Amino acid sequence: MSSTLSEDQRRQQTRQRRSTRTRITGSDLTGASAVWRIVRISMSYRWHLAGAIVLAIVSSVLQVMIPRLLGEGVDQAFTLIQEGGQNQDQINSLLWDTALLVVLVSFFRGTTGFGTMFLGETLAQRVATRLRMIFFDKLQALSFSFHDNVHTGQLMSRGLSDIEGVRMFVQMGMVQIFRVVFLLISAAVFMAILDWQLALLSLSFIPFMVFRSTQLRLSLRVFWRQIQDVLGELSTSMQENLAGVRVVRAFSAQRYEEQKFDKIAREFVDLRMKAERTHARGSGFISFSFILAWAIVLWFGGSKVIDGNMTIGELAQFFTFLALLRFPVRMATQIVNSTARAAGAGGRIFEILDVSPQIEDGAGAKPLEISDSVVRFEDVSFKYDDNPALENISFEARPDHTVGIVGPPGSGKTSVVHLLPRFYDPSSGSITVDGVDIRDVAVNSVRRTVGIVEQDPFLFNGSIRDNIRYGENDASDERVVAAAKMAQIHDFIVSLPEGYESMIGERGVGLSGGQRQRVAIARTLLPNPAVLIFDDSTSSVDAGTDARIRAELLKVAEGRTTIIVAHRLSSLAHADEILVLDSGRIVERGNHKQLLALDGHYANLFNLQQTQSVEIDE
Repeated sequence: MSSTLSEDQRRQQTRQRRSTRTRITGSDLTGASAVWRIVRISMSYRWHLAGAIVLAIVSSVLQVMIPRLLGEGVDQAFTLIQEGGQNQDQINSLLWDTALLVVLVSFFRGTTGFGTMFLGETLAQRVATRLRMIFFDKLQALSFSFHDNVHTGQLMSRGLSDIEGVRMFVQMGMVQIFRVVFLLISAAVFMAILDWQLALLSLSFIPFMVFRSTQLRLSLRVFWRQIQDVLGELSTSMQENLAGVRVVRAFSAQRYEEQKFDKIAREFVDLRMKAERTHARGSGFISFSFILAWAIVLWFGGSKVIDGNMTIGELAQFFTFLALLRFPVRMATQIVNSTARAAGAGGRIFEILDVSPQIEDGAGAKPLEISDSVVRFEDVSFKYDDNPALENISFEARPDHTVGIVGPPGSGKTSVVHLLPRFYDPSSGSITVDGVDIRDVAVNSVRRTVGIVEQDPFLFNGSIRDNIRYGENDASDERVVAAAKMAQIHDFIVSLPEGYESMIGERGVGLSGGQRQRVAIARTLLPNPAVLIFDDSTSSVDAGTDARIRAELLKVAEGRTTIIVAHRLSSLAHADEILVLDSGRIVERGNHKQLLALDGHYANLFNLQQTQSVEIDE
């Protein structure tokens, strides 16, 4: 066997890897069930749906009246001509009346057709908006563990492109199918009334069209599913490239990123071309069947006219009916395509909507009521999937008793602080606040109680004022300024031309790392939480600023429970108790002096930092 994989084999492996990553629930939602769920959501807007269907039916009725009017007008005109044709004014009047009726019926048909399209598009937009909000709300409710395993680009693709596919189905497929079906049935009935034998021959293409449409839908559903998966990969690649643009430029990796993006883009184009070829072949077959039916009507219908078994007006009706059927024939392929896309897109959307959040309120959960703000970890163990992160962690944090946490990278420091606001739940053990297990109370109340400043703070594109009061949008300017002063960022803000109204750009790009962290600290302090957690939140500031922030935090921490994760051990010299973690376990505990006296992990780490500091000063 050759060690070199072919391009098709590499693409197949890529799709398999993508499938295992993007299949969220592990359930195989069928296309029919996905489409039915979309229909059920559409039925929530019953008046829009009913109005669109009624207008579609009325439009179809008016449309099939046109061949009848034309055929009867032609027959009446020929009758007058055969009777002598002396009264030219009577013939002209008849033709004028027929033309006027056709124009009036066409006008009303166009009006009802416009109403169908308008209500259909209104319904489609409402369904898309509702589905988009449900999808967004679901993403807000899903646990951190979910977001740890799913690419942002995939979620963006589902929330934008897939929902657009659903919208097209509602507008092009679900509403128009009533118009197409009713038009076919109405035309078949009128044609059968005229001549049932010729009607059967004329409509002989319909069974082939239905059979081919079914095959086409199944084939296109597979293609559209793959197309949407690859589109998610494109979104992921672009999102990562834009987020890491500085890294890309620093390593001159533009060419590499272009090649990576081009590879996915080519796969996307290939799949789209395959889908379009499949669609074109199916459409061509259906169109050929329609033209064949037209030829049959011309041959047999012409023979009937020659034999005197059918009038010229009746044959004209048949041809006009067939001309009208070009619309439902063309629409049928569009409906099949939109249904196939909705089956794939809907399946990807409902995969997300069907995920059960790992972190949610239990039955009868009540808000957490704070009395003493005492936090206890009791034999807490935790795993990320199957990877152990913490084992048998026990400690107590209470007001005016600062707890520090140190340890080498990967020792579990951040895992500890992420468990307290219930970003994750422990695998075993319990975490209590004032003796109440945080799993037994409302999640939002726990997170309002716990204020956390992340190691890598995220700021939103907006003003500094809006970022500081993000958690409390109605906070007064005085409280915003007070929080900024405590975070040692007020003087910098007022030095800006626009002060607190200064825009900071996407992800706070207009600020330095230390300034972003201080704005994040102010944002955490503003709601006045009972428990404060600082996850290495002064790592990006200089030693002098760090000392000033710590001095302010000592004032802020009065009467609060404070947990500080720090890499710079000097930041924890004031802590009442320091926990030293290693490989997810507490290996030492005590205050700064006690841990130095132990001459263990903490002392070694402290001496190493002191040595590095001296070398830098020299």
